[in-house]
Amino acid sequence: MHIGLIGLGRMGGNMRERLRQRGIEVTGYDRNPEVSDVASVDALIEALPAPRIVWAMVPAGEITDAVVTELGEKLSAGDLVIDGGNSRFTEDERHAAQLAARGVRFVDVGVSGGIWGLENGYGLMVGGAADDIAELLPVFDALRPEGPRAEGFVHAGPVGAGHYVKMVHNGIEYGLMQAYAEGFELLEKKELVHDVAGSFKAWQRGTVIRSWLLDLMVRALDEDDDLSEIEGYVDDSGEGRWTVEEAIANAVPMPVIAASLFARFESRQDDSSAMKAVAALRAQFGGHAVKQA
Repeated sequence: MHIGLIGLGRMGGNMRERLRQRGIEVTGYDRNPEVSDVASVDALIEALPAPRIVWAMVPAGEITDAVVTELGEKLSAGDLVIDGGNSRFTEDERHAAQLAARGVRFVDVGVSGGIWGLENGYGLMVGGAADDIAELLPVFDALRPEGPRAEGFVHAGPVGAGHYVKMVHNGIEYGLMQAYAEGFELLEKKELVHDVAGSFKAWQRGTVIRSWLLDLMVRALDEDDDLSEIEGYVDDSGEGRWTVEEAIANAVPMPVIAASLFARFESRQDDSSAMKAVAALRAQFGGHAVKQA
């Protein structure tokens, strides 16, 4: 099998390597000529056998829109486009309709695994027509972790379902990360505890909170045992917001995920106006001390 891959960054570049290691021929294109196999999208399309399969692994939003539009203009009926970025699921139906007008098929894939996917494999959450998914199984099998096909792979439903499942996955990730982070802060604050990093390591074996995220937290603490070398600024790439919006739209209570999202917003405030107001109110009703700026 031979596919095209657009976007050879941290995820896409490793995916290309893993696919090649497992017998899938890949022609990759990236705006960075140092990592690209070809000089243009036209050259990539020219290199692929029909019906062509092109996997887009680019940032969600305007860049994905531009890539889908370009592919729709240049591919032929029967070709297939995969969006493997973190697009919002509502965009998938629009992209599928846009391509279908030219006879081009569309599949959405939520991909999890980060920079470790090359070695460990990727979790794949897929949306699209059953026939299209069946055609792509050799690609998915090469990318997912080793083992039975059900491991690390789900055909979640029609177009949009893959990115919807990945959105909820990332919302859960927000909550898990926040819980570990709050536990870390509490342990650090308590003078009774002399070995915070060791405490996290102790949780890695035999406890109910062991996980890959916990393993990564221990790795971070091995590199910087009090995390003093990094700032407490945390960005969000959209999926957490979309998960909370979907919770509101479907009347599903999500206090943990919502709180973890708002905690990320708080991390970006050097001097919170809201907390200033809280301090002022405490001073007004209780005479509590206020730190002057």
